[in-house]
Amino acid sequence: MISNQNRYSNLLQQQNRLYYRSLINIISLLLIIIISFALVGLLDGKRLSEGIPDLIEMVAEMLPPDFTRVSHWIKPLIDTIAMSIAGTGMAIILSFPIALGAAQNTSPHPSIYVVSRIILNIARAIPELLLGIIFVAAVGFGALPGVLALGFHSIGMVGKFFAESIEHTDKAPIEAAKAVGANHLQIIYHSILPQVLPQIADLTFYRWEYNFRASLVLGAVGAGGIGFEIIGALRLLKYQEVSALLLVVLVMVTLVDSLGNYLRKKFI
Repeated sequence: MISNQNRYSNLLQQQNRLYYRSLINIISLLLIIIISFALVGLLDGKRLSEGIPDLIEMVAEMLPPDFTRVSHWIKPLIDTIAMSIAGTGMAIILSFPIALGAAQNTSPHPSIYVVSRIILNIARAIPELLLGIIFVAAVGFGALPGVLALGFHSIGMVGKFFAESIEHTDKAPIEAAKAVGANHLQIIYHSILPQVLPQIADLTFYRWEYNFRASLVLGAVGAGGIGFEIIGALRLLKYQEVSALLLVVLVMVTLVDSLGNYLRKKFI
């Protein structure tokens, strides 16, 4: 009886320690968030209140939307879609072999594992916008630097998820393939690839949706697409045209997201 009471008492103490530890972590996190709010000005009520009239005035200047140049936006829209597809395709093609080297259960050598991980970290660390600036300086304006920026950054993100999916595959099919004398490539093709293919397809469609939205931002640095038209209209203070472009973008993003969801259900 005393032993049961001691166990109950110890369990209660452990629960209390976990509770207080979680409470301290939550309070610490909230303090960090509040400090961050203060550093970036989110707690500056005077500044925010002074900006509301300017925002209302800008929205008023955007109405009604001006669609008079809608025929000129067709090619930039096509360029934006092509950029997202090409950038995603480039990332999938290049990231899969890197992911095989970055997964512990498929990497042929520890040095290849380390190098592959470094490549993925570098590609993931540089934002698309900065990559866009770099590639615009290297190859000039247009859709090409946008594709290179999207593709290079996507290699880091997609490759990381591919490598993690490969590392979490079931070991039983791999051991069975080794038992019948399969070589390294045969093990990957017959035992690993069938397991990760659904995740690859799902991530591919998700990344395409993301790259379409990211390609809009790249237009700000001259990387082509409909984003370049939006930045041009903003610089000329054509706010009614900006609102029309934003509506077109909203429709396109909705269509791309719907198509991505449909393709996921169709192929996964």
